[in-house]
Amino acid sequence: MTLSELLQAVREAPQDVVVPASWGQGRAGFGGLAAALVFEAMQAKVPSDRPVRSLSITFVGPLAVDVPVSFEAEVLREGKAVSQVLGRAIQNGQVVTLVQGSFGAARVSAVRVEAEPAPELPPVEACQELPYISGATPEFTRHLAMRWGIGGLPFSGNTSREMGGWVRQRGEVDREPVTVSHLLALVDAWPPAVLPHLNSFAPGSSLTWTIEFVQPLPILDTHEWCRYRAVIEHAQDGYGHCAAALWTGSGELVALSRQTVTVFG
Repeated sequence: MTLSELLQAVREAPQDVVVPASWGQGRAGFGGLAAALVFEAMQAKVPSDRPVRSLSITFVGPLAVDVPVSFEAEVLREGKAVSQVLGRAIQNGQVVTLVQGSFGAARVSAVRVEAEPAPELPPVEACQELPYISGATPEFTRHLAMRWGIGGLPFSGNTSREMGGWVRQRGEVDREPVTVSHLLALVDAWPPAVLPHLNSFAPGSSLTWTIEFVQPLPILDTHEWCRYRAVIEHAQDGYGHCAAALWTGSGELVALSRQTVTVFG
């Protein structure tokens, strides 16, 4: 199933979704997909004139592939401009992903500060792509393509504080507007920025994740490449703290991301 097909499945029957093994990541389902599917359930509870401003995501436990999972959401508070919503992915009676979101309508304001410029990257064609190799790379990478333009690939011994490059969906997907759900998958596709520091394989994963969106979203479609950069701010004792951002190919800021990651090496 493609990303768009899974998003549609949640819209139609949120209580009965099965994430196929092709969206796996180690022993679990891909975290970016889990967040995207929970978000779809949350968005359905909010008026369309209140776009999402911020999501705080906790991966409580692994989401098993090929096992039914349900998605639910509740509005905690609805104010004059802002709605606070809580979403959950539940599998075998246990919460596996928890998302708290803030949705807010635009306000008139005298404050306007332009975003910092996007990072300069080599052309897409000049950047090394992480290939999809069955049994070697995470299964979900058959659906998402990443090309390195900053830092090193995982387990390469590259000790740069920065990592990033270009990202988009892989293969012949339908051309359609990119939504917040697509963006969640694109941002989380990248491995923890601490993994290039290692010289050999060791597991690593996101523990908590906060992501904020520029509204209105820049116009972008599913065939376009986006720019991504993550910066390690601190890493010690098996935990890393990383800040990242996603831009359109032309350099418009789309989202700001922050993660606490675990690494077992």
